[in-house]
Amino acid sequence: MSPTTSQPTLTRRHLAMLRAVAAGRGEALCGCEPDLLIDGRYCDHVATHELFHAGLISTAEPGPIGRRVAAGITDSGRQVLGAA
Repeated sequence: MSPTTSQPTLTRRHLAMLRAVAAGRGEALCGCEPDLLIDGRYCDHVATHELFHAGLISTAEPGPIGRRVAAGITDSGRQVLGAA
């Protein structure tokens, strides 16, 4: 991430994760820093945190620590995918 902005420099990995979440294949493991699972497998933790902090993905609902909930793409995330 750039030190002057909260938007990450998006890599192919970020975009692939966004596409998977947009396709309904993502789950978030609730916690102080959510983890992202695609098809039941954990994703890159750094990239996951960058996407959550940038507001490109979010949890579909709040949950207690350790609970899996659906992950969703935000409007900002859709805009990023549309521009990619």
